Amino acid sequence: MARTKQTARKSTGGMPPQVNLASKARGKAPTKKAKNTKKTKDGKERKAPRKKAGINALRQIRRYQKSVELLIPKRPFQRLARDITLVLQHDGIRFQASALMALQEAAEAFLVISLEG
Repeated sequence: MARTKQTARKSTGGMPPQVNLASKARGKAPTKKAKNTKKTKDGKERKAPRKKAGINALRQIRRYQKSVELLIPKRPFQRLARDITLVLQHDGIRFQASALMALQEAAEAFLVISLEG
């Protein structure tokens, strides 16, 4: 194994790092604006109204209905298929890439149909 050069790290000796007192003396750091706040006409900030329950779920349903890509990642599905075949047959079986893709398409179609109704 090849040796690599390691860079030296500054040791704090178990103590927390020192705070720069000059920056602390200047005053407070600017505060960040909250994500869900909006300014009203009179300049006050108030929280934006919450979205109704289920809006995000409906958006995801529409997105996945429009999409044509596979929902299960390829590598985990491939490992699962190989594990199942090892349980059924104790010797290693080789798969063609097109066979695994066809198996994954069929499995996802079955899952979608079974979860619809």
